[in-house]
Amino acid sequence: MIDWNQIDTVLLDMDGTLLDLHFDNHFWLEYVPQRYAEARRLSLDESKAELLGRYKDMEGTLEWYCVDHWSRELGLDIALLKAEVDHLIAVHPHVIDFLDQLMCAGKRRVLVTNAHQKALALKMDRTHLAGFFDRIICAHDLGLPKEDPAFWGKLQKVEPFDRERTLFVDDSFLVLQSAENYGIKWLLAVVAADSKGPLREAGHFPAIHDFSEVIRGLYCS
Repeated sequence: MIDWNQIDTVLLDMDGTLLDLHFDNHFWLEYVPQRYAEARRLSLDESKAELLGRYKDMEGTLEWYCVDHWSRELGLDIALLKAEVDHLIAVHPHVIDFLDQLMCAGKRRVLVTNAHQKALALKMDRTHLAGFFDRIICAHDLGLPKEDPAFWGKLQKVEPFDRERTLFVDDSFLVLQSAENYGIKWLLAVVAADSKGPLREAGHFPAIHDFSEVIRGLYCS
């Protein structure tokens, strides 16, 4: 699946790839609707119907991932609400072993996430993963989400990488397509993004359920 001798840099998504997407799905699909219903005196069904429509309108944009955007739009303190359920934030199985082995093998480890800075800070604080990366890059600092074709050129300017010798791992088919169109050679889909949800579609991309499937062949340099 992966020839590690051909890879120098590993770009890694966060939510759904390294972290269990159950936290985010529960937060946006259950917890926010509950709190929005309370604030607006709506039924839970009414709240969910309204919010799902508003979410859909923002899919694929940087605003969809923006804590401050949704705080303004919904009149809720989204950062505070996330902290209220942060016990649900969890690292996927075998992630720590994989990151350790990447370091041992001399691969550059770069976290590349669409998550807003506030969400990123909360998750790094909860999981203590920050020290496992050579660099952490937030799409909000670049002004574009990973879905946008122009994102990758901006990333290349701040974090140079050889497209032929770079692996990018994500749980989003659209994001993987965007990276493929930019010319990143090695691509990998994580299909078990949410431990309590259905498997994701990987399309034509090589896919794994967890990182134990690709640790083989990673040897210390």
